[in-house]
Amino acid sequence: MKAMILAAGRGERLRPLTDHTPKPLVSLAGKPLIEYHLEKLAKMGIKEVVINYAWLGEQFVERLADGERFGLKIAYSPEPEGGLETAGGIINALPLLGGEPFMVVNADVYTEYDFSQLPPSLAPGLLAHLLLVPTPSFKAQGDFGLTELGQVRSQGEFTFSGISLLSPQLFNGVKPGKVPLAPVLRQAMMQGRVSGKVYEGLWSDIGTLDRLEQTEALVNSAV
Repeated sequence: MKAMILAAGRGERLRPLTDHTPKPLVSLAGKPLIEYHLEKLAKMGIKEVVINYAWLGEQFVERLADGERFGLKIAYSPEPEGGLETAGGIINALPLLGGEPFMVVNADVYTEYDFSQLPPSLAPGLLAHLLLVPTPSFKAQGDFGLTELGQVRSQGEFTFSGISLLSPQLFNGVKPGKVPLAPVLRQAMMQGRVSGKVYEGLWSDIGTLDRLEQTEALVNSAV
């Protein structure tokens, strides 16, 4: 299985840190956010990773190179200034990802979730499997719901963690360009083709300076 790390966001709410550093390369407890993901992907046996970038993208290549020091082979998927949003970025990278289901991770989250707990593949007929988390206090409402049988609903009390297993077929018929992921997923949910599971351990969306500091304190206290 291949994996894609979504790293094209501008990180406006993390300024001034992100004025000169891409958000996924911002340090958390002494290590760039994206490197936590790369280490976990390598540990679970992933060999090939695709990273998309837009803002200050050359810094990813300078810092991560070809991925050899992580035991990985990294390919890069450049995007125009401003990026292509999540689905657009994935569609742009599909030629690098191949025809089989692949794992996707948002670069700007931190979690203690063990990536190897994701299903090794999608069940027949499914287009996506999503890891959900309890909705954090800074959000007004959740993203999706989950049935007792593990089927994801288009509305509900849980938040999408940014970690998923996706089929390339999820994007069949979606035109390339600047495309958000949520509408694409909701279309598949209406067809009953998205499964999910809830994770209740440490997960943080590093979206603001306050959340970066809070998460860093949690990580340091656990060392």
